[in-house]
Amino acid sequence: MEYKVKDVIRVIEDFAPLSLQEGWDNSGLCIGSPDASVSGVLLGLDCTPELVDEAVACGADMIVTHHPLIFSGLKKISPDNQVGQAVIKAIQAGISIYAAHTSADKVVAGVSGAMAARLGLENVSILDEDGEGTGLGVVGDLHTPISADEAIRLVKERFSLKAMRTSKPLEGMITRVAMCGGSGGSLIGAARRSGAQLYISGDISYHNFFTEDGFMIMDIGHYESEIEIVDILFSLIKKNFPTFAVRITQNIYSNPIFYF
Repeated sequence: MEYKVKDVIRVIEDFAPLSLQEGWDNSGLCIGSPDASVSGVLLGLDCTPELVDEAVACGADMIVTHHPLIFSGLKKISPDNQVGQAVIKAIQAGISIYAAHTSADKVVAGVSGAMAARLGLENVSILDEDGEGTGLGVVGDLHTPISADEAIRLVKERFSLKAMRTSKPLEGMITRVAMCGGSGGSLIGAARRSGAQLYISGDISYHNFFTEDGFMIMDIGHYESEIEIVDILFSLIKKNFPTFAVRITQNIYSNPIFYF
C-alpha cells in the first residue's frame, strides 16, 4: 500500500490537532505536498541542515520535528543561514517537512504530560486550559511529599541534567508540581494559582527567580524539557505505519546551548 504525506499528517493531527497551535506558531506542513508519497520518516526535535542530510542518506522522504523549520516569513532563501540551507536541501531532495510544535504542547499526552510522567505525578490536569481538556502546561500531585533538596535531586535524575537553574529553595515540603515544556515564563502566575509549590520549565528570565515564600521555580532548559516528544511522535507513526521505515535521528542532541 502506498502512503502519502497527508496520511502521516492525519495520524499526527488526530493526536495533536493543528487547530490547537498558538497564533504566533507555524506548526504543520511547511515544505512539500500533502499528496507526495512517503516510504520513510525521520524524526528530530529541530530541523537542521544536518537532519536533512541524514534524511537523504537514510532514504527518508519526510521529516517530522517538534520545532518548525520556518517560524516566520522568509525574505530570502539562502545557503548563508541554517534555515535557508535546510529549505534548499529539502526541496532539492524532494523531502516533505512537518512540525508539531504548540499543537503537541497543548494536549495532555504531549510535551508537558511527558514531563509529568517522568516525575510520576498523579491527578494530572492542564495548567492553563483553553478548551475541553487542552491548553499549555500541566499540574499534578506527588505521591509522597518531598523537600526542595530531594526535588532537585529527583528532577536532575529523571531529566538527565548536568545542571539546572533554580530560585531560592523553599523551606517547606513540595506536594504539588506544575510544569510546561519549552519557554514557560508566561505560566508562572498560573502555576502559583494552581496550588503548586514548584514550577518546572525552561527559558525563565532573571527577574522571575525572585519568588514568593512557599513557591519555587526550576529552569531545566528548553531542549531538556521537550526532547521526549520525539519518542512520542516516533511511537505514534511507527504504530500506524508498520510497513515503512520510521527512524529517530542518530544526532538527537540538537541543543544549541552548551554547558561547561
